Amino acid sequence: MRISKCFIIALMMLVVSLAQAQKPKHFDPERFQRELEQFIATQACLSPAESAEFFPVYREMRNKQWAYFANERRLRHIDTSDDKACAEAIRKRDAGDLELKRIQQAYHEKFMTILPASKVYLIIKAEDNFHRRLFKQSNGAKKKHN
Repeated sequence: MRISKCFIIALMMLVVSLAQAQKPKHFDPERFQRELEQFIATQACLSPAESAEFFPVYREMRNKQWAYFANERRLRHIDTSDDKACAEAIRKRDAGDLELKRIQQAYHEKFMTILPASKVYLIIKAEDNFHRRLFKQSNGAKKKHN
């Protein structure tokens, strides 16, 4: 009798610990920003002085991009049975995509007044690589849980 109680308690503790271990990690924007900036600085070989001058302008660009992404998130909740609403959502997404590219283009020009074009190019590549790497990591984590 006593052994079965101990066994049940141990089994319950195991189930609880496994459930806690599988909780999804929540997105931490500050951590994401720190890791992105560190990755960019390393990949583009930015000096501390270059980083200090570049990253405030880079953060300004990212804030404008986040506004675009917030608008796009709102467009996900469109009634797909309403053709008129879908057509309007498509037009808004297309306009947003063009605006995002204009933002990138304007800031890339600003970046090239701060840093040589070769470093700006390395920064653009590093940002793409960071996002690709993060996507692969999260995609791999999802496959392990399924």
